[in-house]
Amino acid sequence: MNTAAEFYLVSCVAGKRSHAVPAKDLYLSEWFQRARSYVERAGKPWFILSAQHGLLAPDMIVDPYEQTLNTMDVHSRRKWAKSTQAQMETMLPAASRCLMLAGARYREFLMPYLMSRFETSVPMQGLAIGKQLQWLGPRLTPAGTAN
Repeated sequence: MNTAAEFYLVSCVAGKRSHAVPAKDLYLSEWFQRARSYVERAGKPWFILSAQHGLLAPDMIVDPYEQTLNTMDVHSRRKWAKSTQAQMETMLPAASRCLMLAGARYREFLMPYLMSRFETSVPMQGLAIGKQLQWLGPRLTPAGTAN
């Protein structure tokens, strides 16, 4: 495990490239690009929460996929969360703080686990997508674009 004071979790999004690329380059939405820019600017470890793969390191090569937690039933979401928690046991850094940039479906069964291990915050909780984009906007790199 890496040692870091803080790390970030960013959820995947529907829009993806049509070919295998590093996970950080797979997702195409403006929201993901802004979230990526925000976490990369922070210079802390970050990971992607993928409906298909669970926890992804940003440089892991990933094929495009169509799975989403938004259409999964509760049993399937619980199973996803349990599997993702198992990945977190080995992949997450030894840290004191986790910052979660993910919607309710990605948080619902992961938060108790994360809160038992880390001080966990969800800075955009309760914000609609437009407000999330506004929140992320001023926090982008100085050039105002994703890396």
